[in-house]
Amino acid sequence: MKCRHCGSPLQLPFLDLGGAPPSNAYLSEAALRAPETWFPLRLLVCETCWLVQTEDHAGREALFTDDYAYFSSFSSSWLAHAKAYVEAMRERLGLTAASRVVEVASNDGYLLQYVQAAGIPCYGVEPTASTAAAARAKSIEVVERFFGVALADELARAGRQADLIAANNVLAHVPDINDFVGGFTRLLKLHGVATFEFPHLLRMVEGCQFDTAYHEHYSYLSLTAVQRIFAANGLVVIDVQELPTHGGSLRVFAARADAVGHPQASDEGATRVQQLLVTEAAAGMLGASFYSDFQARAIRVKRELLTFLLQCQADGVSVGAYGAAAKGNTLLNFAGVRPDLLPYVVDKNPAKQGQYLPGSHIPVVSEAHLRAHKPQRILILPWNLRSEVAEQLDYTRSWGAQMVVAVPRLEVF
Repeated sequence: MKCRHCGSPLQLPFLDLGGAPPSNAYLSEAALRAPETWFPLRLLVCETCWLVQTEDHAGREALFTDDYAYFSSFSSSWLAHAKAYVEAMRERLGLTAASRVVEVASNDGYLLQYVQAAGIPCYGVEPTASTAAAARAKSIEVVERFFGVALADELARAGRQADLIAANNVLAHVPDINDFVGGFTRLLKLHGVATFEFPHLLRMVEGCQFDTAYHEHYSYLSLTAVQRIFAANGLVVIDVQELPTHGGSLRVFAARADAVGHPQASDEGATRVQQLLVTEAAAGMLGASFYSDFQARAIRVKRELLTFLLQCQADGVSVGAYGAAAKGNTLLNFAGVRPDLLPYVVDKNPAKQGQYLPGSHIPVVSEAHLRAHKPQRILILPWNLRSEVAEQLDYTRSWGAQMVVAVPRLEVF
């Protein structure tokens, strides 16, 4: 296989999770009786541009389907993050009723609802019908297509260029990263700004966050790799912020490379960019050894989780899970956990309730099930939301329940 960005041969392995079905391909009861599609799930490192990427197996149409089940608005902390982002960008960029904001991968309108409420014209680009419909129900305009150069050119010709393009947790989700980034160059106004948020590969490795690997994540990103990809496609990185979201993310600010004297370019921003590039280099991200022990650490997490669940079973300690998240599916399928060890997972999203997790076939239930069965241990699968979930489930302490996370090490609290 060749690198999705630079075309160099990929020879350095990073992570091999065996096989797994698409992480958001939840199953109906009837579908349990039909064959299930699994794909190999292996990650490789490009030693030329240092882009970490999945092997080519699953196409985007197989992953981002009309009934796509991930809705951003079901996380209160993510809604608060989106609202704060809109307020910060309005102040930083001076956005008004004369501006235009576009969000690529706008999902269910979780972010654009705040742009709209501020009186700023906006629209979203979102290929999945289920989430696009939810956004339209909030009176948000959605272009229901995959984003890239062709669509960006169409929108630009129609006079729909943007002062701000937001791209939260989508840069990692695109198979043709050059075509995707090139679209921003075309859709931005000359002095517009694009912001990209994505999990930081450095934090992924430090925190053994191997469960963030799934087929929808084609790329695993460092600032070093992103800067090179942007430069090759007509964008320049003008600032960067480190964020706590998703176990440690970056928010990268980018401008068109032809925008000489860009009003958002500053010495302070350039310094932050350079400092983070130095941090990544000092951590060893430009050398093969940085990536060498990730597999062994993932196996350790797998063994700890299985040991815990088997011991609970032997001791008669009841266990349930919370959060039918994609990362949870990666963890459970890698560990081979099935309903005999983990009989159910609770989720707030009604679209997932009554369904079954891909691969493990663990049933997804409502919170009423948790209250009725009163498990003694609750495994929080979206560990990045552990504080939010623990607060929501504080009432379970009344029957002596304890919370559990498996990543980066097994912890009962």
